[in-house]
Amino acid sequence: MMFIWLLIFINSINSSHEQAFYDATSCRDDGNAPGTRYTCTNTTLTKMSCQTFLIFRTNHQFPTISTIATLFGLPPDTLLELNVHIDSSSETLLTDKEVLVPVTCSCSDNFFQAKVNYTVTGNTTLSDTACGVFEGLVKTVTLLEENQNQEVFEVGFVLNVPLKCACPNNGYKYLVTYPLVSGDSVMPVSAKFGISIDDILAVNNLNLDTTVYPETTILVPLRSKPMLNFDVPIFRPPTPGFLPTKQTEGNIKSTKLKKVYIVVSVIGSGLVLAILIVTCLYINALNKCKRDIFTIPSTLRSSFNSFSTPPISSPKSPVTRSSPSSCLSPDLLAGMKYSLYNFKIEEVKRATRDFSEDCKVGENSYRGSFDDVQVLIQEIEFSEIRHVIDLHSKLNHVNIMKLIGVCYNESSWSYLVLEHPMNGSLRDCLTDSSSLIWHRRTQIAFDVAMGLHYLHYCIVNPYMQTGLCSESIFVTSTWRAKLAVLSGNANSCIVGSSCSEYENILEFGMILLEILSGRVNTDKKLLRDSIGFLGGEGSEGGCFEHLRSFMDPCLKEDYPLAEALCLGVLAKACVEIDPLHRPSVEDIIKVLARMV
Repeated sequence: MMFIWLLIFINSINSSHEQAFYDATSCRDDGNAPGTRYTCTNTTLTKMSCQTFLIFRTNHQFPTISTIATLFGLPPDTLLELNVHIDSSSETLLTDKEVLVPVTCSCSDNFFQAKVNYTVTGNTTLSDTACGVFEGLVKTVTLLEENQNQEVFEVGFVLNVPLKCACPNNGYKYLVTYPLVSGDSVMPVSAKFGISIDDILAVNNLNLDTTVYPETTILVPLRSKPMLNFDVPIFRPPTPGFLPTKQTEGNIKSTKLKKVYIVVSVIGSGLVLAILIVTCLYINALNKCKRDIFTIPSTLRSSFNSFSTPPISSPKSPVTRSSPSSCLSPDLLAGMKYSLYNFKIEEVKRATRDFSEDCKVGENSYRGSFDDVQVLIQEIEFSEIRHVIDLHSKLNHVNIMKLIGVCYNESSWSYLVLEHPMNGSLRDCLTDSSSLIWHRRTQIAFDVAMGLHYLHYCIVNPYMQTGLCSESIFVTSTWRAKLAVLSGNANSCIVGSSCSEYENILEFGMILLEILSGRVNTDKKLLRDSIGFLGGEGSEGGCFEHLRSFMDPCLKEDYPLAEALCLGVLAKACVEIDPLHRPSVEDIIKVLARMV
C-alpha cells in the first residue's frame, strides 16, 4: 500500500512539471494539436489562481495604452503604472512596442488561462484573431474549441478568448507569457528580462539547440515584478499589422487537404530526384578519388599519406609514409578519412626551410610549399590535435580554410597543414593596399561575416573563436576571404560559456576599421576612438570630412561615400562598449549584402 501511495506522489510531482512544455505547433493550425495550453492537472502542488503578466506588442489597430487597455478589459491607469516608459494613455506608440499587461491566471478544465472577451469589429477568421490581434497569446484551435467550433464570425460577435498563462510552482513569483516574433530567441529574451538562459530553458523544458518559432509563446520565470530592458537589440522585420480578411467560401478543409497532397507529391518527387543525383555524384567522386585525390598534383600526392586509404605507389618509387611509433591512429580521423594526410617532420622542415624567419607569417605560423603547392603550417600542442580534427570534420564552407593534414612530432609540438590562399593574410594585403579597391574590401568584409555566421549557427556545437583579426583572415587570388580556424580548444569556446557572439562582433568591428582605414599597426583603442565623429556630433559636412580623412589614402577617394559612411557606422556599432548594443551577425550580413 505504501508503494502505491509513493507512485501516486511521484506521478503528482511529474504532472506539476508538465504544464510548461514548449509548444512549437503553428498558431494558425486548426487541427487537434496537443500542448496548446499550459496544463494544471495537479491540484495539490500547483497554484489554481495567480496574478501574472503577459507581453503585448502594439500594432496599427492597438497603437495606444488606451486601446490596449480596452482590448484586455483593464483601466488605462493600471497599464501606465506598470509601463513607466510610457507617459500618456493616448500617446501613439511605435509599432511592435512591447507592453506589460497584468492578468489573472486561473485553472479551468485542466488548463491555465486568462479569459477576456473580444468583440469582432469586421468579417474575420479565428486565425486572424488568434495570430493577428492577440499575436499568438492564444491559438486558433483553442478559439475554435471555446467558440462553438465556428471558423468565421460576423461583426458584433463576442468571442471567448482564453489567453495562455501559467502559475509558478517552483519558487518563482511570476511566469510571464512572452509571444515570440521573427528574430526572437531565448538568448535576447533572457537579456531583456535580466535572467539566466538556463532558467528559461528549464521552465519551458527546452534545450539550448531547440528551435523556437514566431507566433508561439515561452514562459519567462521571475522572482520579482517584471522590468523590460528595451536596449537589447533584436532584429524584427517590419510587419504589416492585423488586416481583417473576407469570409472564405467553399470547403476550407478540403482545399487545404488538396494543397497538402500537392505539396507532398512535389516534395516526394524532388527527394527521389535528389537521391538519384547524389548517388551519381557520389559514384563519380569515388572514381575520381581513386585517380586523383582532391586534384593535388601527383608530385604532391606522393608526399602525402592518407590515414584511411592505402598509400599510392608507382613502379619507380613505392611510397610508405606511416610511422609505426605514431600516436595518431586511423580512428582519430573518422569523418576526415578521405582528405586528411600525415606529414613527417622532415617534410614540414623542408617545406618551411627549417622554420626560417622568411617563412614566418604570424605567431607560430609559417608559409610553406610542397611541390609548388602553397600551404600554411601552424605549430600546435599535441593535446589540441584531436579537438582541431573534430572541429574541421564538421566544417565545409567556402569562407573557411581547409585542413589538409597534420604532422605529429615526437616533442610536445605538432603541426597543422592548411591551404594557403595566394594573396596571404588580410593584414598583408592591407599593409600594401594598392590592390585593395573598394569592391574587394566590401566583398572581404561580407565573406568574413558569412564565415562567422557559419561557425556560430550552422555547426553543432556552435563555435566562437577568440582572437579573430586580420592576421587570421586570408585572401584568395580572386580576392575572397577565408577564416583560418587554427584551434579547436584553447582559443575557442562554445555558445553559453564565458565568451559569446558579442566578442566576435567586437573583433569583426575592429577588422572593419582596418579595412576602411588601412591602419593595421595602430593601437586598437586609438583606432576605435578615432571614429568618434560618427557619434552624431558636429555638422553633416564635418562628419564627411572626418570620414574622408579616416579612409585609406590608397583608395584615393575612389569609393561611394554613402557606402563608406554606412560601413563606418556599422563598424562603430560593432565596437560599442556595451555588448548588448552591438548588432548580430545576421544584421551585419543584411547590411553588407547590399554592397556586394
